[in-house]
Amino acid sequence: MPADYNGTWVMESNENFDGYMKALDIDFATRKIAAHLTQTKELIQNGNEFRTKTLSTFRNYEVDFTVGVEFEEKTKGLDNRVVQTLVSWEGDKLVCVQKGEKENRGWKHWIEGGKLYMELSCGDQVCHQVYKKKN
Repeated sequence: MPADYNGTWVMESNENFDGYMKALDIDFATRKIAAHLTQTKELIQNGNEFRTKTLSTFRNYEVDFTVGVEFEEKTKGLDNRVVQTLVSWEGDKLVCVQKGEKENRGWKHWIEGGKLYMELSCGDQVCHQVYKKKN
């Protein structure tokens, strides 16, 4: 059985978020606002089906997916692109590939030591985020 991602997760650290946002061509003002936000992730997992919400005081983003099923994702509120998204299991890690205008775009999630780790990539930029589970 893959890892259990269910829960509400609060951001503890966010390294190279600005570099990642630059790689997505997000404008300067939005990057400066976003850099000061603490995000909360709400994850609901039912086997291979996921409902996800990324919440902040500035913007929220929701995406639902089934592991192993490619879908068209509209990144409204992020960089406002349309990408073909596929999330797969690699052991206990969720690995997402987003195909579109930007090369090497996607993310990885994994749980280790009771924390949720997220690695966001676009082009040659990688952002590392760590979340702790909210009680």
